[in-house]
Amino acid sequence: MAEFLYRLGRACARRAKTAIAIWLALLVAAGTAFFLFSGDLEDSFSIPGTPTDEVEQLLSQEFSGMGGGAGTVVYRTEDGSAFTEEQQDAIADRVEEAAEVSRVETAVDPFATEEQRADQQQELEDGREELEAGLQDLEAGQAELDAGRAQAEAAGMLDQAEAGLDAEQAVIDQNLEEIEAGLEELERGEAMLEMASGIRTVSEDGSTALVNIAFTDSQTEISQETRDAVMAVFESDPVPGTTVDFGNDMAMAMPSLVSTAEVIGVIVAAVVLVVMLGTLVGAGLPILTALIGVGVATLIAMSLSGVLEMASVTPILGLMLGLAVGIDYALFIVNRHRRQLKQGAEVGESIGLANGTAGNAVVFAGTTVLVALLGLNLTGIGFLGLMGSVGAISIAVAVFIAITLVPALLSLIGPRILSRRERGRLAEEAAASAAGGDASGSEVIRPMSTGRAVLQAAVAVIALGLIALPALGLRLGMPDGSSEPTDSTQYRAYTAVEENFGAGQNGTLLVVAELTGGPTDEAAEQNALDEQAQVAEELYSHDDVAAVAPIGISDDHTLAIFQVVPVDGPSSETTEELVHTLRAMEPVEGTGPLGVAGMASGNIDISETLSESLPTYLTVVVGLSLVILLLVFRSVFVPVVATLGFVLSFFASLGGVVAVYQWGWLGGLFGIENTGPVLNFLPTLLAGILFGLAMDYMLFIGTGMREAYVHGDPARVAVVRGFHAGRAVVTAAAIIMISVFGGFVFSHSVMISSIGFALAFGVLIDAFVVRMALIPALMHLAGNGAWWLPGWLDRILPDIDVEGAALEKRHPHEQGAGDGDAAGDTVSTPEKDAGEVSSRRG
Repeated sequence: MAEFLYRLGRACARRAKTAIAIWLALLVAAGTAFFLFSGDLEDSFSIPGTPTDEVEQLLSQEFSGMGGGAGTVVYRTEDGSAFTEEQQDAIADRVEEAAEVSRVETAVDPFATEEQRADQQQELEDGREELEAGLQDLEAGQAELDAGRAQAEAAGMLDQAEAGLDAEQAVIDQNLEEIEAGLEELERGEAMLEMASGIRTVSEDGSTALVNIAFTDSQTEISQETRDAVMAVFESDPVPGTTVDFGNDMAMAMPSLVSTAEVIGVIVAAVVLVVMLGTLVGAGLPILTALIGVGVATLIAMSLSGVLEMASVTPILGLMLGLAVGIDYALFIVNRHRRQLKQGAEVGESIGLANGTAGNAVVFAGTTVLVALLGLNLTGIGFLGLMGSVGAISIAVAVFIAITLVPALLSLIGPRILSRRERGRLAEEAAASAAGGDASGSEVIRPMSTGRAVLQAAVAVIALGLIALPALGLRLGMPDGSSEPTDSTQYRAYTAVEENFGAGQNGTLLVVAELTGGPTDEAAEQNALDEQAQVAEELYSHDDVAAVAPIGISDDHTLAIFQVVPVDGPSSETTEELVHTLRAMEPVEGTGPLGVAGMASGNIDISETLSESLPTYLTVVVGLSLVILLLVFRSVFVPVVATLGFVLSFFASLGGVVAVYQWGWLGGLFGIENTGPVLNFLPTLLAGILFGLAMDYMLFIGTGMREAYVHGDPARVAVVRGFHAGRAVVTAAAIIMISVFGGFVFSHSVMISSIGFALAFGVLIDAFVVRMALIPALMHLAGNGAWWLPGWLDRILPDIDVEGAALEKRHPHEQGAGDGDAAGDTVSTPEKDAGEVSSRRG
């Protein structure tokens, strides 16, 4: 691979304009594909086969118009007074217009609904008065009949009058039975109305009204075009004296690909590059190539949105990864090239060697990240696998850009990749510079003390453990209106509903109960009514249920649907517990447990499915880590401690996310106005991405240690020498990634913000605490044991020349041992050979 990359780098350098033209053509082609084939991005997530999905499928089969998605429109009066008749009529007109929008099943007038409720209440009151009056009449008739029977008996004429008295008694008994049945039915209706009293569409003070929209498509399939058309009905023609807002189920904003915060992140990365490389040209090259790579990858991903159901966060994730990794991979090659030029190498030869050595490491590191991202498909969760695949496209493009476009641009720039001072020094003192490199290589390096190593390792582990503690309280969920920015329409709608109708109205549940049916239609209908009331009472008796309203019974009288309003909001722990409790209930014996659907229920199911898949994915990632590191370092100890370091980084990152986004610690510093559960797919996504990045840092730090060891340094000296060789470039790479990821922390979308924070914090922890503090300390304590490998395993493992040592032997150039601290790669000399490496194995 190293020889191939060497030749590829030389070819791209010789035909620089051709290589640049090819990439520009690819960018144009990707842009054309985007304009021709891109489609709408989804703003919600779904997993087929969850309990919620099964209930929705059942509803769509058994009930016409059921199983579709829903949306909420919130009207409020500006002065807090009750709606006037003119305002009510105007809102009703807009509701009627919204009902005509394509893909809308129904739009419900809130005032008409409240009138119906009032009419039902009045009917029940009138019915009770009528029945009670009839009961009084019957009681009076019974009293008269009893008196007549007593008189007849006193007069000795009971036998003659008995037949007539019995007939009157039969009439009274029949009427009494009908009245009692009527009262029983009336009480059931009153109970139902009482249980549903908490479900209102107009607030008690008359200042807030909810317009409920039902769509023909399921919640995850409602197009943004349909939502926009409905919102336009209410926004384009405002009702005087009122404000209108839209719930999260209607107006979930699509996060923008580029924002000011992200631009600032790139600027910070540019500053780091200028400081490290010393030239504007050198700093601009990695950023330019990363932007081209991100453009190609993002446009390719977006062009697939027309044929794939792609979440809005998916292309942003690809952009986030492509930008950070693209800058870093270009930096590795540019830094190696600069170092070789300062050692006296010719430009073309140096480009080839940089591509074959640092480029070889880039390919290996990128492949590791790519495999980890593609591994997300192993979870069996479609949208998560697609995220991994889009991220993998970004990584692949970044790697290809680094090994083709970077050499081409380096060729055009020529010696100007060095500063004027560096070029002047090189021209005047070429031989002295080479000698200075050798002197640097012979510099006496002393290992750290064992006491310091113990203290450093202990502090690192304790710090990581403390940071990871909040992860024990991790709760997964999806963002709702309460987590949106306070100036957003979703937040205003959420708070308006919570204040005027109760928190649970923001996350109502749809409950389905199976009924026993009956031998005849009449019996089945009567049983259905009785069992409907029974189920409703069981639901309403639960402490965490605020209201229950029967919605309907299927035509065959075997299914009943209920709307259930929890006491707390959709992301609360009590609502999550309520969903599980309801699914375990069987109010009608022998019919099976209840089914629960709705947006809150769906988010709970998705979170639990992702939680269940995380251990399996972590096991795969950890196993992959052990294998990769075993191949690279030919050691048992190094893969184990490096993998354990990744595990600590992962849980510490989760702990930071929980502390900031779930508990609200330092939330103001990051612009987090409201807390809630952690994004449900974030832990799995974080595991895959952080694993790949952690392997990158381990590669660039650890291979320097291994190379120094196999070239004769004592094990503990090799740790320090390798650390010095790689720390500068790893530090720069980590700061660049933190800057790029950190720019997304200030996104208005809590999904993007939490992902950006998790990745930025994870890189910070892994690069500076694990790779640059914990690993060197543990390697020192292990001594020679760090490089032990059983002989039988040594014989069967392939020799992976990640750093291209064999390539440098075949293509020697005049150079010293390298500028250790400034070097982004391990120190290389022409004298490396496989026999020397083999002599220190085991």
